[in-house]
Amino acid sequence: MLHIQTNTLITQSLDQNPAVIFIASKTSEHSRRTMHRALDSIAQMIDPDQDAFQLHWENLRYTHTAVIRTRLIEKGYKPASVNVMLAALRGVLKECWKLGRMTAEDYHRAADIENVKDTTLPAGRELTTGEILALFQVCNHDTDTDGQVTPMGQRDAALIAMLRTTALRRSEVVRLELADYNPMNGRLLIQGKGRKERAVYVPESARFYLDHWLSMRGDASGPLLSVIRKGGHITLNALTPQSVYDILEKRATQAGVKDFSPHDFRRTFAGDMLDRGADIVIVAGIMGHADVNTTRRYDRRPDEAKRKAADLITVPLPK
Repeated sequence: MLHIQTNTLITQSLDQNPAVIFIASKTSEHSRRTMHRALDSIAQMIDPDQDAFQLHWENLRYTHTAVIRTRLIEKGYKPASVNVMLAALRGVLKECWKLGRMTAEDYHRAADIENVKDTTLPAGRELTTGEILALFQVCNHDTDTDGQVTPMGQRDAALIAMLRTTALRRSEVVRLELADYNPMNGRLLIQGKGRKERAVYVPESARFYLDHWLSMRGDASGPLLSVIRKGGHITLNALTPQSVYDILEKRATQAGVKDFSPHDFRRTFAGDMLDRGADIVIVAGIMGHADVNTTRRYDRRPDEAKRKAADLITVPLPK
């Protein structure tokens, strides 16, 4: 347990509680839960009897935050998890400063803790060209009695086309509205993490699928990709991140493609773009990465160089 004085604990009104304010500032329920869990873990590391909303975060100084970082590493958390928890710690400290509970100097010193370098490969796998083709084929073969592609087949093909060519997160694709898409040039306005907006462009090949879906959906305002009820009834209810996962799982099973996650489209996109000479800064911007080093983890070119180098060394074969 860290030795930080906490005997000044009093019940704080929610609108003055830095942890409450910080967690509430997050735009998604998932982010709020993640930050809450992170702050609870840190608070209990400091004092097992307290949680995120009880701890007086304004008492922390650089000596404390530096020890917290070290303890998180020693506990065996993965670098990505440590960095999420450190981000939560910096965030609640910033709220302490904004509420006037810490001086600017104390805040900046306490928050000046470096992230842990993550040298692990990103989870998941890359999809092959053949697998992507098979996914489109099962969507295109989802036809009605007249041999026409069903609304579900059209929508799922449009979803796969966008994930493949724009590297959208599933949380981003379900937030897309019809008004966010410009069919003239393929421009999509994305609402990304932390309320950050970015523009990406759907290439002509993917617009083929998206435009065919929209011809069925109609031009009523609402979600770009929507729920389809039994009988092919198109609603104006938005998909959920889980439903994106379920759609891809269903199509993968139909296509005989081994398990993959929606995020694997992002991994495949980054590797393909970098292989073809795209500027890594541009790729990071398309993917919504704040740090280009995150994108660099998907660069498979160093592995290809290693493979070619390995072929330079040989062993004698039996005669």
